[in-house]
Amino acid sequence: MRLFLCEKPSQARDIARVLGAHRREEGCLSGRDVIVTWCVGHLLEAAPPEAYDARYKQWSLEDLPIIPKRWLVEIKARTKDQFRVVKRLLAEAESLVIATDADREGELIAREILELCDYRGTVQRLWLSALDETSIRKALAALKPGEETYPLYLAALARSRADWLVGMNLSRLFTLLGRRGGYDGILSVGRVQTPTLRLVVDRDRAIASFVPTPYWQVDVRLKQDGQAFAAQWQPPEAALDQQGHCVDHNLAREVAQRLAQETSACVSAIDSERLQQPAPLPFALSTLQELCSRKLGLGVQTTLDIAQSLYEQHKAITYPRTDCGYLPDSLRQEVPAVLAALRHNDPTLAPLLDSLNTSLRSRAWNDDKITAHHGIIPTVQSVDLRCMTVNEQAIYALIRGHYLAQFLPAHEWLRTRVELSCAGQQLLAIGKQVLQTGWQRVLNDPEEPDSDKPAEQSLPALEPGLLCCLSHTELTEQQTRPPKAFTEGDLLRAMKGVARLVEDPRLRRTLRESAGIGTEATRAGIIKGLIERGYLVKKQRSLTASAAAHTLIEAVPAAIADPGTTAVWEQALDEIAAGRMSLEHFLMRQTSWIERWVKHNTQLELQLPTDKGPACPLCASTTRRRSGRNGLFWSCSKYPACTGTLGMADTKPARRAPSRRRSQTTRTDR
Repeated sequence: MRLFLCEKPSQARDIARVLGAHRREEGCLSGRDVIVTWCVGHLLEAAPPEAYDARYKQWSLEDLPIIPKRWLVEIKARTKDQFRVVKRLLAEAESLVIATDADREGELIAREILELCDYRGTVQRLWLSALDETSIRKALAALKPGEETYPLYLAALARSRADWLVGMNLSRLFTLLGRRGGYDGILSVGRVQTPTLRLVVDRDRAIASFVPTPYWQVDVRLKQDGQAFAAQWQPPEAALDQQGHCVDHNLAREVAQRLAQETSACVSAIDSERLQQPAPLPFALSTLQELCSRKLGLGVQTTLDIAQSLYEQHKAITYPRTDCGYLPDSLRQEVPAVLAALRHNDPTLAPLLDSLNTSLRSRAWNDDKITAHHGIIPTVQSVDLRCMTVNEQAIYALIRGHYLAQFLPAHEWLRTRVELSCAGQQLLAIGKQVLQTGWQRVLNDPEEPDSDKPAEQSLPALEPGLLCCLSHTELTEQQTRPPKAFTEGDLLRAMKGVARLVEDPRLRRTLRESAGIGTEATRAGIIKGLIERGYLVKKQRSLTASAAAHTLIEAVPAAIADPGTTAVWEQALDEIAAGRMSLEHFLMRQTSWIERWVKHNTQLELQLPTDKGPACPLCASTTRRRSGRNGLFWSCSKYPACTGTLGMADTKPARRAPSRRRSQTTRTDR
């Protein structure tokens, strides 16, 4: 019997349909000599410290650090029945095809089960980029040998164990240190979440310490042949600050007064340049999340959830958890089928589709740039847009637009710089004339306006020596602006491009441009977790760090909070996935660092905000404000030993059953 192991039931149903496995049995679908079964995400989880020694159930500084000599996993209670099914089928299978998501986490989900069940049969890998029938058949015809993707499992295992070492040890350490100072809550520290938190803390501090500086700008209005246009005074370098702003008020006022007395300005030089901009690449997950944050106001986790629904439920797009925006040449043969599906899905696209040039070869088609997955594009599947939610339709339209843009010419324009002289001063006017709209027919997403840049305008016909009528002069005082608070999309971009934020030149040289904090698949969950734990506060679209977050960042080891160090760790995981570093070597380095740091920092003094509430209704201990599924509530400071709670608006106890997910021992960073 040949067994296919999928990541989730919906994925299993799609693959089983193609394989002809239509008979429903307990936890699986069967056909002739083939069975398709599934996990429900992770069926296993890393064992908590008390699984290694019962004394670890009580948190104690004397027991730190906790370093497992042999790593244990546990079967998740809520999915133990499905694990039993998978284990039985593995015992009966002659060969196995891993059909979980095609990434390192998908590899871990499958391989950790094979290890625990001691499976020794042959293993192949189904590498899927989409769940429509055409893509599944194509992947089935090109199964990979199991050993080819095994290093991905080792990388995922390294990530999981490093997260456990950091999360379990440092979360316990800082929680216990915090309790010395009267802080009753859990201080969660993580390999990825803590440097992400530092990005927001640093931004908050930069905003708080910012002192605005005035500068001055002189604008003039001119006319030529009845057409008005604007120009700006160009101050001498001696009057400029590092940002190019004029900070000499007296000079600016004097120039404005002199210009106001003039009636004309003479064109002294004209420079025109023909420019073009190629179509933007199809989306990687992060670029999709960034645009949806800015344009639609959607959180990064919400965007991921919607994209996953478009992929799994509607079969409308290819695999969304990709870090690559490029497309392989092999997909060019599917272009007619994709366009035909888009025409069927939305007949109003017909005029646009008829104008596309499918022979165009945009920069997106590049086999050398492909990583594990290609960019997110529409599939050949016909879908009913009416069955999608408003946000699903909006995100699908963005993905569709970035695909169609590949078959339209570049956006071209003529940029003209005109220098004028007046009263011994130099003025500058900049104009833009669109020559070819190109791909902007389907994508018109201008950058956010910048008040420091002159607005685009159409200029009249000008030539050197021509006198233009000067109709108005205005002196305005401007203020330098503080950095903007992060939105979720901004924070995601900062996590991905962390190399630009690293001050250490050695680290900056070491980091690849693509390195960053976390991965495409995990960054959204990190941001969501920081919000849910109360470390980040979301006000409208902006994120700020809580008082506890500021204090925690001051106390944690620099290496944990340093985004550059964390990005280097991510590179090490890439090295493991590529077979250039061993799992053992990586964990030896992490273990050594944890041991040294815990040993030398158990006497730290933490002064954290206590945020204490009313007495617990069950044991009379103090309560602490927490965030739950239904909002904020007061929870006993002795949780999980005591589960007493109070609502924020009244004193009625709202009892909550103990939850393994919220227990101290499972608060690790993923």
